[in-house]
Amino acid sequence: MKIILLQDDKKLGKKGAVVEVNEGFARNFIIPKKIGIEATPKNMNDLKLQKANEEKIAKEQLESAKELAVSLEQMPVVVKIKAGEGGKTFGSVSTKEIAAAMKEQHGVELDKKKIQLAESIKSFGTVEVPVKLHPQVTAKLIVRVVEA
Repeated sequence: MKIILLQDDKKLGKKGAVVEVNEGFARNFIIPKKIGIEATPKNMNDLKLQKANEEKIAKEQLESAKELAVSLEQMPVVVKIKAGEGGKTFGSVSTKEIAAAMKEQHGVELDKKKIQLAESIKSFGTVEVPVKLHPQVTAKLIVRVVEA
């Protein structure tokens, strides 16, 4: 009997896959536990439409991420930190502070987890910081650190 999986299963496969299983296993275990449904022509058509919709949404997200990446590279962010004796920084700049400055200065909300700093910035000057907007799109954000 053919079954369309409604959720990932270690032994059977990924969500949306069509698998062949014993009829008893399907009737007594898979269907009652809502792990899968019978692969009727109507259900197969619904699966095809759902996959097409998911592809469309993924494509739109990729396009919007590319547009945001282009605009981010045009917007430098200025972050102010205190200076100690001799012009040394007092503290450091973290991803949280960069995200807050971006929202304050340009009105663009960035998730601090998407900003990829290898280590916090501990010196004055200009730094290019990668921002992972999408698994396929990474933008370079220019951060200028100045004395407060």
